[in-house]
Amino acid sequence: MLLGNFSGFELECGTDEAGRGCLAGPVTAAAIILPDDFKLDFLNDSKQLSERVREKLKPIIEEKAISFSVTHLEPLLIDEINILNASIKAMQESILKLHPSPHYIIVDGNRFKPVANIPHTTIVKGDSKFMSIAAASVLAKTYRDEYMNRIHEEFPMYNWKKNKGYPTEEHREAIKKYGTTKYHRMSFRLLPEQLKLSFD
Repeated sequence: MLLGNFSGFELECGTDEAGRGCLAGPVTAAAIILPDDFKLDFLNDSKQLSERVREKLKPIIEEKAISFSVTHLEPLLIDEINILNASIKAMQESILKLHPSPHYIIVDGNRFKPVANIPHTTIVKGDSKFMSIAAASVLAKTYRDEYMNRIHEEFPMYNWKKNKGYPTEEHREAIKKYGTTKYHRMSFRLLPEQLKLSFD
């Protein structure tokens, strides 16, 4: 059973990200403020849900939320500031887009940096403990999946529609065969043996 409010503040926001371990595509974060009486069957950490259930929950979450926002941060920035900093930045940017501004932030994981002087708490496995973080995880995952489906049309040989940019054997084989794209994270270990890639 997911919990509601953590802090006692009325406007508490939950935030989470998706795509941290991917070789291609953005890292995507969502932030959300839910009403006190929010209830939603089947809501859980997005990784525990099927794609079909996530897609079903997404419009209900959006409709019932007081406020929500989603942010994509591109591979170039991930390569520049590293994936941890990019994940935190994506969450911060999502929080800053919320109206009204939250009075408290609960964050999935154990790392965060303060934003706009709003107090926060990091919660390990928070997406399987608190409704707002679980809702943020569903939004981050569904919006990122949509993004990967779009860029799949541009580079279908990597099959991002299926693997969403994660380091599957199929994805790595395609990198070996076709090289990299503008959507690949060049600071990541794209191939297990780190075979030399041609960037010509």
